[in-house]
Amino acid sequence: MWAASCLASCCAACACEACRTAVGSIGRRSARIAYCGLFALSLLASWVLREVAAPLLQSIPWINHFSKTPDREWFETDAVLRVSLGNFLFFTILAVIMAGIKDQKDPRDKVHHGGWMAKIFCWVVIVFLMFFVPNGVVSFYESISKFGSGLFLLVQVVLLLDFVHGWNENWVAKDEQFWSVVCLCTYFSWDSISMYRVLFCSLKICSYLFHLHHCRYMALLVVSVVCYIATFSFSGLLFHWFTPSGQDCGLNMFFIVSTLILVFLFAIVALHPKINGSLLPASVIGLYCTYLCYSGLSSEPRDYECNGLHNHSKAMSTTSLTLGLCTTILSVVYSAVRAGSSATVLSAPDSPRAGADKPLLPFSKADEEDTKEVAKPVTYSYSFFHLIFSLASMYSAMLLTGWSTSVGESGKLVDVGWPSVYVRMATQWATAGLFIWSLVAPLLFPDREF
Repeated sequence: MWAASCLASCCAACACEACRTAVGSIGRRSARIAYCGLFALSLLASWVLREVAAPLLQSIPWINHFSKTPDREWFETDAVLRVSLGNFLFFTILAVIMAGIKDQKDPRDKVHHGGWMAKIFCWVVIVFLMFFVPNGVVSFYESISKFGSGLFLLVQVVLLLDFVHGWNENWVAKDEQFWSVVCLCTYFSWDSISMYRVLFCSLKICSYLFHLHHCRYMALLVVSVVCYIATFSFSGLLFHWFTPSGQDCGLNMFFIVSTLILVFLFAIVALHPKINGSLLPASVIGLYCTYLCYSGLSSEPRDYECNGLHNHSKAMSTTSLTLGLCTTILSVVYSAVRAGSSATVLSAPDSPRAGADKPLLPFSKADEEDTKEVAKPVTYSYSFFHLIFSLASMYSAMLLTGWSTSVGESGKLVDVGWPSVYVRMATQWATAGLFIWSLVAPLLFPDREF
């Protein structure tokens, strides 16, 4: 018995030391990676407590103080909301502490990148204390989480639009570079009779013609065509899955047809002579809107007769539920990381745009040491980065609870229920409105820079 106790103590000590070393190493190399891991851990904790903590919460007097005990689903939702509230407070406190950091000499920069054991301990304590707060506080947090989730979805849309327009501008810039070389070589050819210059410019023209002009425009065309093929093929599947014959599915028909109308509208506006836009952003945004339509329709209750994907299954397998949660985690973490890396939205006032190209993990320790030698401006806003995680905490709680209105079977699923449907469709319309505005705004306000 004594030997077993010693062995268990040694194993626990080794495990704690290994965790401390691993977390500390990740934190020094990239704080964003560690924060993403902590956020993913909070989502997994929310999911586990949703499944197993209901009996425990029913026995806590300051939580179950009702004259009539609520259904099990109420306690499952309450567990998720309390963990989410702790996560929200943790990242909000960090956002307040990190406000106003401009360079890496600020002592708070070390707090942002280090002290991971202390931060994890504080996170655990805050989450634990949330199970002692009154139900009224949790209900208030549930109400504001709906608005916070909407803000997070709006951030997702803005990041997507920024990515698509940046992608298109990058490829078009390569083509402009090609034509500048053509003009330069033409000038040399007419103003000089040197055969060397003529030969040199001819080789440069051929090289840029193959690698930039031909390949870039061909890639633009191929990506656009592939996106449109995927959009229309996906739309056909939506008609097949969500408008079954013999059922009155007017709402689903409206969502799918309106999505197709938006896809055509994007192309018409982008190709208008006065807009002078590109087909690539229109095709990518059209495909994303089609995905949002699918995501909304697939979130319809499982017993809804027009939900052709799940209307014959009364329960969701553990594998499918796990896959849905993992997809949610990846989506939320990607949005937070990209928001934290976006120089256009989150950079501090004096920080360089070069931060957008900085990798999450440096290639070598020499690169990290060179960065420490000179105090440089921070490459992204630490405060806004934590604020994104705060909003993501609200959004994840809404997904895990079916926007806090799920009952019965839907309460056991991730992102299922009519509120999820309408939130997805509202996100689609917001995406469409912002994309069209990004195209017509320069035309309506030519004196302003967009």
